[in-house]
Amino acid sequence: MSEQFLRVQGLHKAFGGVTAVSDVTFEARLGQIVAVIGPNGAGKTTLFNMLSGVLSPDRGEIWLRGHRLDGLPAHRITSHGVARTFQNVQLFANMTVLENVMMGRYRHERNGLVRSALGLTRREEQETESEARRTLKRVGLADKADLPAPSLPLGEQRLLELARALAAKPCLLLLDEPTAGLNRVETVRLAATITRMPANDRTVLLVEHDMNLVMSVADWVVVLNYGEKLAEGRPEQVQNDPRVLEAYLGGDGSNLLAGTGKASM
Repeated sequence: MSEQFLRVQGLHKAFGGVTAVSDVTFEARLGQIVAVIGPNGAGKTTLFNMLSGVLSPDRGEIWLRGHRLDGLPAHRITSHGVARTFQNVQLFANMTVLENVMMGRYRHERNGLVRSALGLTRREEQETESEARRTLKRVGLADKADLPAPSLPLGEQRLLELARALAAKPCLLLLDEPTAGLNRVETVRLAATITRMPANDRTVLLVEHDMNLVMSVADWVVVLNYGEKLAEGRPEQVQNDPRVLEAYLGGDGSNLLAGTGKASM
């Protein structure tokens, strides 16, 4: 957990006269779960869009495992091991649950998506399917493999999107509000899945409004406010920071004072 893995330095993005992200700097170590929190409009999704190549920063640097990523197109950033889920679930509606996860795996095939379009060899197809089934089992969807993806309830669709991202074997996984629209039971299930994801070769960045989940799963928390980094630290440090309570909750820290242990979910 001591290796510097991701370094974001002075990242800045403005739209016209409105600054969405202002000179944000932070680091993440290998194996960490890092939560990015803040009020609506704080710049969290814009930050994720820059990290994943959806947007190019106006200035600043993004370094992942010693490679500079800022300004690269999304497909190049993906090739460096970055995968992402979105606030709004984006599945392949005309495919089964299993086929959706297999699509996430194709980046690792010999010729990537080009080869998938031309048709995999039988051996490659079998290996891809076996890996996809293992990933579905990991998120608790093994028994839903042959169902149409849109037939799943929202909570399971989010788990499926997560499984598809994991199938790409990312070293950096970006989760953008993964519990949006979920009930409490679904949120607890997703939280358990998230805590099992970091490993010796993966870091998770999480944007989330559910403070119970953030305080339960995060190793480190970065707080944004009006596009600027307001604070960062361990969950117990952030939840007691007066600046965070004032900016994020208007001084009422009740929703931020949930338990910080990962078992508290």
